[in-house]
Amino acid sequence: MAVLVVCALLCLSGWVSLYFLLCNINGSRSDEWNCRLVTLLHGILVVCITAYIGYVDGPWPFTDPGTKNTPLQITAMVLSLGYFIFDMGWCVYFRTEGPVMLAHHTMSILGILLTLWLGESGIECCAVLFGSEITNPLLQARWFLKQTGHYGTLLGDVVDVLFVLLFVAMRIFVGGTMLYCELIAPRPRFFIKCGGVAMYALSWVFMVDIVRFTVRKSKSWHKQQRDQQGAVVANGHGKKYN
Repeated sequence: MAVLVVCALLCLSGWVSLYFLLCNINGSRSDEWNCRLVTLLHGILVVCITAYIGYVDGPWPFTDPGTKNTPLQITAMVLSLGYFIFDMGWCVYFRTEGPVMLAHHTMSILGILLTLWLGESGIECCAVLFGSEITNPLLQARWFLKQTGHYGTLLGDVVDVLFVLLFVAMRIFVGGTMLYCELIAPRPRFFIKCGGVAMYALSWVFMVDIVRFTVRKSKSWHKQQRDQQGAVVANGHGKKYN
């Protein structure tokens, strides 16, 4: 356990150092810009590692939950633990996030700590990391598009659609299936199952916000289409009578 603590502190130091390095390099950019670059890197890195764990290294989280942690699983969890502690501290200091996101980070930190302490259920933890972080690059891309003035383009619409579809598929459907497998399996500890229920419930809280966003986006898109059609009709009449 002492080795894990040292590794977690090293990872935390690494993420903090990367953030300050980016702040130094991108001096003209905001603190949030550089923090989101760190978030983007973490998301891509963890998705790649956990995808390899789930699809290649094993075991399969749907059939073998509650198994002993492997070295690669521990690496992924310690890496993410350092990042979540960094990002939690950043969000609290700059007051950029609401209670839902802070609850997500808190549960992620506690879940990883519990899994590392128990020495088991690492495959479920990595599967949750994969499912929650796979939408992260799209979320960050959306923010960067807004900051650079390209969100109102076709690319912005594509990013939004992909984000919503991927979130629903991974967090709701795949996540729900994995939670069911977790709950009926005999090996996972009771606290691990409770953590799974809590994370899935939080996904539905995010889902409510996404539904609201989708409704607003749909109304805005239909309004834009009507305005464009009205402009075309108006131009047509103008040409006819001129």
